[in-house]
Amino acid sequence: MNRYIKPTIAAIVIATAGTGAYAATSHGQNDALAISGAKTSLVQAIATAEQSASGKAVEAKFKGDAKEGPLYKVEVVSGDKVFDVKVDAEKGTVISSKVDTPDHDEDDD
Repeated sequence: MNRYIKPTIAAIVIATAGTGAYAATSHGQNDALAISGAKTSLVQAIATAEQSASGKAVEAKFKGDAKEGPLYKVEVVSGDKVFDVKVDAEKGTVISSKVDTPDHDEDDD
């Protein structure tokens, strides 16, 4: 089981880096450039979110949010629930964690 963790995290990092490279923040800075200055890495944020929700990450992305500051949004599956976990990119701490409901609008990106 543990032999799948590193390849899974690597796949998430690659997928996130590829899609995040084209998204611009509200300040006009590219997310890929903004993430390079973050004190917490994507891999660390995923581990923090997984520990917080007691599950496995299935999606993660960096957001250069103007209101909340730079953060990672990590979707974690725990049992039969899915959690949306926000991790502060500077402090590496969980900002919020809530159960994702089927009618939850994911178009807030």
